[in-house]
Amino acid sequence: MNDWQALDAADLELLQIVRDRRTGTLAVVAIHDTTLGPAHGGIRRRAYAGLGDAVADAVALATAMTWKCALADLPSGGGKAVLLDQPGLDRAAAYRRLGQVVAGLGGRFRTGPDVGTSVEDLAQVALETSFVSTGAGGEGDLGLATARGVEAAMQALVEHLGAAWTGLRVAIMGLGSVGLALAELLAQRGARLVVADVDPARAAVVQQRFGAAVVAPEAIVAAPCDVFAPCALGGVLTVEAAGTMRARGVCGAANNQFATPAAAAAFAARGITVVPDFVANAGAVIAGVTFAHDGRPASPERLARIGATVATVLARAAAAGRPPDQVALAVAKERVAQARAARHR
Repeated sequence: MNDWQALDAADLELLQIVRDRRTGTLAVVAIHDTTLGPAHGGIRRRAYAGLGDAVADAVALATAMTWKCALADLPSGGGKAVLLDQPGLDRAAAYRRLGQVVAGLGGRFRTGPDVGTSVEDLAQVALETSFVSTGAGGEGDLGLATARGVEAAMQALVEHLGAAWTGLRVAIMGLGSVGLALAELLAQRGARLVVADVDPARAAVVQQRFGAAVVAPEAIVAAPCDVFAPCALGGVLTVEAAGTMRARGVCGAANNQFATPAAAAAFAARGITVVPDFVANAGAVIAGVTFAHDGRPASPERLARIGATVATVLARAAAAGRPPDQVALAVAKERVAQARAARHR
């Protein structure tokens, strides 16, 4: 399948390339589906190998947002923006330029935080558009909201595995705003933590505060544990990882955790229960959409409903003998299809 065929198969509503030589901006905005409502999705900034890789990432992330919103029963669809981090980039000006692009979409796409984008970056976006969740407004701490959702999802996984929190060994990969908040929540529940981060100082903080064991980033996937929680970039669940992982279950905040379809099959063959990432990490978008629509933060009870969704997905997957991600995706697609059909009646 060539690049054009892949884009056609993605069935996007909109794909926009943003190029601004003056600021060094090269970015991609993808809107996958707005059947359920305006698209929501953050801005990811990273050093991509090229524009093709950035487009592929934006498409995959926007698509996942559609299914995430559908499973979270939100009146919103999926979108994403990615900003290529490259030499000569005027970071502040680039985020303002993206704010202009978002403003030009007239509310069709609402953006917010993602990997590589800080509160300060989002403040630049907010200079150009109101369609942004800065993480510093009335929606509350979005990193904490994501962590609370992952905690709720992990609670459902723990019950599914017939385990208990006290003494549960959880390996957390990535200790940014979400990973750090998750570490605190799990430590309060009595879990024993193993952690890794590319920044040794972050790992040292978690070690000091919660008594976590620290391992090298390249060793965390194979660390002895009951649950593995990927909270950094996606693609960490590879065929090789399936062969070395000792965890019984996976539940984390990272998007697009499976590197390939073959990796998903390998984890299923090993009998490792993987909670679909687009269910577990929905806390931030729930908080953002709730504030955008209702003008108030999402309640803890609303975030905890992620656990009930995970429990349903895991039960149906076990009954059907299918991987949880396939079951969750089928449910999400069905909800979008039903809404689309109702719109055209």
